Amino acid sequence: MKIVRFGVSIPEELLQKFDKIINEKGYANRSEAIRDLIRDFIVRYEWEKGDMEVAGTITIVYNHDEADVVKELLDLQHEYLDEIVSSLHVHMDEHNCLEVVVVKGRASKIKEIADRLISLKGVKHGKLVMTTTGRELL
Repeated sequence: MKIVRFGVSIPEELLQKFDKIINEKGYANRSEAIRDLIRDFIVRYEWEKGDMEVAGTITIVYNHDEADVVKELLDLQHEYLDEIVSSLHVHMDEHNCLEVVVVKGRASKIKEIADRLISLKGVKHGKLVMTTTGRELL
């Protein structure tokens, strides 16, 4: 793999903030941090296109006493057997549960699953965390 050097012009204050953050996060240098930012940008772009295979997690917090939320969660997970790899269930307290669903498949299908899970009645909060299978990244 050939390494290419390029210059970036940014305000000094912005660079100082960037340097502080990458130092706190433990990056060895700016180049490593910028490579990670570029990879993240590429992954998000690929997800937006919706036509490639991706991986991710859907995390939801829900009240298990609410209506039929538990049954609906299970039904949805069985409906997407090809895309749902695994799930983790945690009892947060006597009423609230955390569910983490690991998914892999076409981006458009993964977004569909996340939207359906997060919009269920009884779900208090949900988030899709997207990533790539890694095949396309350098």
